This record gives sequence, C-alpha cells and structure tokens, in this order.
Amino acid sequence: MRVDQLAPAPGSNKAKKRVGRGIGGKGGKTAGAGTKGQQSRGRGKVARGFEGGQMPLKQRVPKLKGFNNPFRVEYSPVNLDQLSAIGQAEITPEVLVATGYVRKNTFVKVLARGEVTTVLNVTAHGVSKAAEAAIVAAGGSVTILPLPFKQGRPPVKGNQFTNR
Repeated sequence: MRVDQLAPAPGSNKAKKRVGRGIGGKGGKTAGAGTKGQQSRGRGKVARGFEGGQMPLKQRVPKLKGFNNPFRVEYSPVNLDQLSAIGQAEITPEVLVATGYVRKNTFVKVLARGEVTTVLNVTAHGVSKAAEAAIVAAGGSVTILPLPFKQGRPPVKGNQFTNR
C-alpha cells in the first residue's frame, strides 16, 4: 500500500453542516450556538488563562523567582584539613571562631575533605558520616551539639484556640 492509496473508510466522513443561513429552517439564526452569552458570540472562545475578568493567576503570583524557606538551617562548613591545621586536640565552635574559620553565632558542620593524622575531639552542630568515620579512625571523638530550637514554628502568642 502506498500513501496515495490511503483513503477514509466509505461513509466515515460526513459533509460539514451548513449553518447560519437566515431564520428559516434548521441551523438558521443562532446556528446551534444558543442565545446570548460568551459562547454564542464570535468563535465562542477566550484566551488561554482567561479567568472571566478576574486577575489571572499568572499575573497574581510574585514576579521574583524562588522561595526562601524560613525554617532552613544554614551551617558554616569546616573541613578536616582545616581542623588538622589548627593544631589543637579540642575543637569547639569557639576555637573555630577564634581561629577565623567560621563567624560568630553560626552553626558548624564538619565535612570530610582532607585527612586527620592526629587525635581530635570535635564538638560541632553537625558532622558528615565520612568525616566522623575519619576522626574516629584516627582515635578521636565527635560530639554533636543540639540546635537551640526544635524544628517547626514556636507556638503563637494569644492563639485563638488556647487562650479562651
């Protein structure tokens, strides 16, 4: 079979209905579109995203991209080679602030870049698994500091459901 031999099955395609030829007979006057209203006028279609005159969603959303999570916990990273360079056995966030590796009032997370050759007792807010394994393998210890808050929102003052 060739492309020029393709044809629809007999009787499968009907002639288009001729509507809108005056008020006499079927398909005249309103031509099957009903009376009045948006669907009866013109093509009876509206633009994509049109919401009936309401401000469309694409214009209501903020224009700037992205989302700032108010509950995100940001850590200051410190690597094993930086801990080795300090030259102390006891590593705490205060020591890291004093040496200039992290800023004051930040959470510290130890990451596994570099090697540990000496015994280190590390105290931090977070430690990666590989870094913890390297510190323990060198004979040191790891202590995780708790974050000063629990995940989630604090209770609202003057909550309508609790203060009655």
